[in-house]
Amino acid sequence: MLPVAIVLLVGTVFVSVYLAAFHAPRPHELHVGTTEIGTRQEHLRQNLERAIPGGFSLETYADESAARDAVQDRTVYAAYVGDGKLLYGSANGAAVTATLTTAFSSVAHAEHHELSVEDVAPAAAGDTRGLSVFYAAFGLVLAGYLFGMTTYQLAPRLQYRWRMASLALFGVVGGVLIAAIAGSAGFGALPGPFLALALVIALMGAAVAATTMVLLRLFGSAGVSMASILMLILGNSSSGGIMPASYLPAWLRPLSDILPVGVGVRAMQGLSRFQDDGLTRALVILPVWVLGAALVLYLKDVFRREVPTALREPSEQRQPVSV
Repeated sequence: MLPVAIVLLVGTVFVSVYLAAFHAPRPHELHVGTTEIGTRQEHLRQNLERAIPGGFSLETYADESAARDAVQDRTVYAAYVGDGKLLYGSANGAAVTATLTTAFSSVAHAEHHELSVEDVAPAAAGDTRGLSVFYAAFGLVLAGYLFGMTTYQLAPRLQYRWRMASLALFGVVGGVLIAAIAGSAGFGALPGPFLALALVIALMGAAVAATTMVLLRLFGSAGVSMASILMLILGNSSSGGIMPASYLPAWLRPLSDILPVGVGVRAMQGLSRFQDDGLTRALVILPVWVLGAALVLYLKDVFRREVPTALREPSEQRQPVSV
């Protein structure tokens, strides 16, 4: 009965989390900008609230140029510059584009204009729906989970330094392969700088693998299920690869800024279409996951094995004498 209970638990969590996240997605304080001020901005705010209650957070910009820059580096997802004109980025995905054009059409209509749109951050030619980054990340996260799970199963007595070497090898090769397949040399879905993409993807894969290893070492077979829930289910559902974190339920939204998948996906998107948005965060948070896991594994596999030997009483270390 135990295998039945475990797999049904994981399956139930998967279905529950994904349905909670995507069964009826709507934005929650999605950041948008405007150049309108005073009474016109107040009317804009009211019209947006009427279109989607609580759906938007409005930022003010001095002119159209500043608003354009904000859309291009994803400080905001769109900017309304008056007279029915909307700046947006199709690289944010079809769902975001549909939300924005629908909401701002009503705004333009209220101002007696027809909505005109300008795509200032277009989707890549190889990623017209904005979903390729999700599948690229999901594949590497799955590989990282499987690596972390099987490394102790196939080589339970492998020395720590060689296990860390294999983790580094997995990350580097995985990063290069995914960047080559999804990048400009492959499908053109992630047309960012190859080396930067490979580095972020490598760190993301290594973070997932190392965390899975830690959970396995700390909790045994139960750690495998914990890793699948944390990294595969919660990590991928909150990654922002399908829709931005602003569309997620409140309890799931913060995970996008913490878990390796969400951090890595945002940096991959930023490198490809949004002027390196999320890159600095990724280069800080992902190494913390990897190094933190490596430290825990060192304490578990090396330190605790050496300390008892060093602290044994001299009488315990004497060899028996034959009489």
